Amino acid sequence: MRHINPRMTVLARSMRNVPSAAENRLWQHLRNRQVDGLKFVRQEPIGPFIADFVCRSCKLVIEVDGPTHDEPEAAAYDARRTAFLSGQGYRVVRFSNDDVLGDLGPVLDRIRVAIT
Repeated sequence: MRHINPRMTVLARSMRNVPSAAENRLWQHLRNRQVDGLKFVRQEPIGPFIADFVCRSCKLVIEVDGPTHDEPEAAAYDARRTAFLSGQGYRVVRFSNDDVLGDLGPVLDRIRVAIT
C-alpha cells in the first residue's frame, strides 16, 4: 500500500484544475485508456513529488516541461525528482511543451516505446 500525504493530495487536485495547454492536449490522448489500454492518471503524488502523468501498472511517469525547466535550479530539481522516481522503480519520460503542442505523433510513439 502506498503512503498518501494529504497535503500533496490537495495540491495535486488543485493542479488538475489548471493544466497547461500542453498537459491538457496530452491528457486528451492518455485518458480513458487510449494508449494501449493502459490507465494513466494526472497530477499524481509520488512521495514528495507530483508527477504530471503516471501509469502505475507499467511504472511510467511522463513529465511535460515548460521553458522554466531549462533554468539551472529547475534542472537540478528535475534531476532530484527523476532520481527519486527511478529509485521507486519508475521510468521517467520528459517532453517539452513545444513537443506536445507541435507534432504529438512522435510524443505518443515515444510513450508507446517506453511502455514496452
